[in-house]
Amino acid sequence: MAKPWAKKFYNSKPWKSARQAYIVKVHGLCERCGAPGYIVDHKIELTIYNINDPNITLNEDNFQYLCLKCHNNKTFAKYSAVQEGLEFDENGEIVKIAPLSN
Repeated sequence: MAKPWAKKFYNSKPWKSARQAYIVKVHGLCERCGAPGYIVDHKIELTIYNINDPNITLNEDNFQYLCLKCHNNKTFAKYSAVQEGLEFDENGEIVKIAPLSN
């Protein structure tokens, strides 16, 4: 979920246009695992200090299209409190992994 200071950027026409063009460029597939993509992620994380810098925010070299699983792995890797049997849902909430049915 976008931080309050980033909402204006994520609702802007330049971002929406750059995002859509990038998804088309990578054929809508996650650049890490090849699954259907979910989010255009910034390799250099956006901050209040760089949110107005188009060299960071709108530069394709700073984009990667990721599926939800790869995005969560990348985003939450900095937190070492990962526990077996848990995952993040589409809202970033920790949930139990459903058991596989035979």
